[in-house]
Amino acid sequence: MTFGAGKIWMDGKLVDWQDATISVMSHVVHYGSAVFEGIRCYETPNGPAIFRLGDHVRRLYDSAKIYRMPIPFTPEQFSQAIVETVKVNNLKSCYIRPLVYRGYAKLGVNPLDCPVNSTIAVWSWGKYLGEEAMEKGVSVRVSSWHRPAPKTFPALAKASGNYLNSQLIRMEAMVDGYEEGIALDHYGFVSEGSGENIFIVRNGVIYTPPSSNSILPGITRHCVFQLAREAGIRIHQQVIPREALYIADEVFFSGTAAEITPVRKIDHIEIGTGRRGPVTEKIQSEFFKIVNGAVPDRHKWFTMVT
Repeated sequence: MTFGAGKIWMDGKLVDWQDATISVMSHVVHYGSAVFEGIRCYETPNGPAIFRLGDHVRRLYDSAKIYRMPIPFTPEQFSQAIVETVKVNNLKSCYIRPLVYRGYAKLGVNPLDCPVNSTIAVWSWGKYLGEEAMEKGVSVRVSSWHRPAPKTFPALAKASGNYLNSQLIRMEAMVDGYEEGIALDHYGFVSEGSGENIFIVRNGVIYTPPSSNSILPGITRHCVFQLAREAGIRIHQQVIPREALYIADEVFFSGTAAEITPVRKIDHIEIGTGRRGPVTEKIQSEFFKIVNGAVPDRHKWFTMVT
């Protein structure tokens, strides 16, 4: 199925893609008042399987709670709606976008009088940063834009408005000839990519910024922790200064869209050998074995589409 075709779930009903519309006077259009998730469904030998559905739905509801947006469906109902949307579109693998937003009532910064609406869209989407990036890595820059300081925006919420900052980071990187950007936090320490968590490897040990560095604690990030520990690789959360990026043996991104993507250069400085390193390759290999169904789902990360 191509982008723009098939069915979209809206507030409990499946509608044609072209009919999945909202009013231009909806609160979300003017103020970015929405929370969302990005979820992948993978093609496996046992059929389509949604990756870590429960964890994604939990984070969606957590984000909505932070922004005082009561979702008029239970988490179980929402999870089942995601499964049904994938199923009705006959997709073997896809990207899934649940969105909860403030709809039409009246304008003004105060959103509390506006209804809370929900939608789920699915479509085919390949490697976010490109197929070649999985092995060769991407070239990135440290952005001039920083992540919001504490007590400005809640970094733990995956909120649409927060991603205006991400857009600035990504656009700046791309117009300057890079494939992605890395944001620093309010204090000048490494935070994350525009839409990915970041890891560095030094002397065989993995390091990644903690949630206090204005990151979204990613679900794929959690997978990296689990897979590293199972492989006997030490992994630590700690504050990372900018210059540590340049002298790392390896750097890689993680995320639902980016999956596990190595970084080959930062600010034109070659990282390690300038391509995917052995630790990154180990984590990446184990991750793809699981999501492609080449090994048993020992962590119970899949929800089958049946």
